[in-house]
Amino acid sequence: MGLLAALRRDRADLALHLPAHGRGRGLAPDLRRLLRRPPGSWDLPELPSIGGPLERDGAVAASQAAAAGALGAARCWYGVNGASGLLQAALLGLCPPGSRVLLPRNLHRSLLHGCVLGQLRPVLFDLPFDPATGLWLPPDAAHLERVLAAAGALAAVVLVNPSYQGLAADLPPLVELVHRRGLPLLLDEAHGAHFGLDLRLPAGGLASGADLVVQSLQKAAGGLAQSAVLLLGPGGSARVNPDALERALLWLQTSSPSALLLASCEAALAHLHGPLGRRRLGQSLGLGLRLRTALEAEGLPVVANDDPLRLVLPTAALGIHGLDADQWLLERGVIAELPEPGCLTFCLGLRPPSRLIPRLGKQLKRLERQLGGSPLAAFSAPPLPLVAEPELAPALAWRAPAERVLLAQAAGRLAAEPLCPYPPGIPLLIPGERIDAQRVAWLRCQQAQWPGQIADTVAVLAE
Repeated sequence: MGLLAALRRDRADLALHLPAHGRGRGLAPDLRRLLRRPPGSWDLPELPSIGGPLERDGAVAASQAAAAGALGAARCWYGVNGASGLLQAALLGLCPPGSRVLLPRNLHRSLLHGCVLGQLRPVLFDLPFDPATGLWLPPDAAHLERVLAAAGALAAVVLVNPSYQGLAADLPPLVELVHRRGLPLLLDEAHGAHFGLDLRLPAGGLASGADLVVQSLQKAAGGLAQSAVLLLGPGGSARVNPDALERALLWLQTSSPSALLLASCEAALAHLHGPLGRRRLGQSLGLGLRLRTALEAEGLPVVANDDPLRLVLPTAALGIHGLDADQWLLERGVIAELPEPGCLTFCLGLRPPSRLIPRLGKQLKRLERQLGGSPLAAFSAPPLPLVAEPELAPALAWRAPAERVLLAQAAGRLAAEPLCPYPPGIPLLIPGERIDAQRVAWLRCQQAQWPGQIADTVAVLAE
């Protein structure tokens, strides 16, 4: 079956996955109106009246300036290659070739790709780990202080907040620690465009003092996939060169940006930060909180997190592997966003499906009855040092001659490519890292927990 046929036939009883617009229900109203026009009428080039993200004149420039003012940013750039492209441009705009950048172990692979493109040296720091769910947890100030003390000279620091599962750190103390060392902070806020817009949510990156913030407007706002925004914080100009950012955007963004996706950026931000959008967000947050209460009243566990729009079911507590639970639900028309060995994450979006609480509750109770049992064994944390730097720069390791060896025989070798099971893009291993015996044992354990996701072989540098 081809793609067009698949899109025509795709149906789901409960679609609880990204984009956050919920298959169109939560699209920004102005964007919905634009899409009702004759198909293709909005597919326009960079006409003088429209311009583009790097042009000084035109509708896009005016829209970006208005968005910056509304969000409290010094500058704003729209992106049509998702948060991935903007994270890479931000990284290259901050760090000269050969410099070292501090990154969390739960970095998205786009940041690793940015290190390759910019010839940067990633310095990876370990995170707290929850053995009950198998999830990495946000760092606190004491943890980050130890990391910074051990990291050595850096050009920039990157944090991910919130996580895919809606777990968030207390950002202001972390930002203050980074700034105390005179370093710029890039925040991957792909999943948190709505943070700070309601008292039930943590503060967002801009309000917390981050120098650069990247948001995905399809993950937490009413935008289309690939629409994203890069924001320069009001105090960021002291540590960030906007000209260097625009140069990096020129390198990495298309010269023919989709007018529809640019309009999606404008519409999603204007709606989310306007009175109607905030009201809709508040209603959805309230529903998310009521859903948690209802599931817990039914005896179903729910992971405590910081985003009511992300419901995380710890399937391990029910005795069910997360991938098995996902397959069972898929067969019954319930589509989760993120299956992991110990958890299932559901994205409620800005306009959750009708009658969500009774419908999802019924299916999850059926899942528990049919597949449930004794809780799964605790998950093991990866055997990683607090701070680690690959022995060979990823830009060199990824291009070097490589060979495949059995995972069991990989100890002592340098990784030649990243190992990224689901969730999308979070690498367990990056090019240039030395694979020690403890890591091999842990990866083999992960191989059993991620059937079909981690191969029996791994690419290493040729000897």
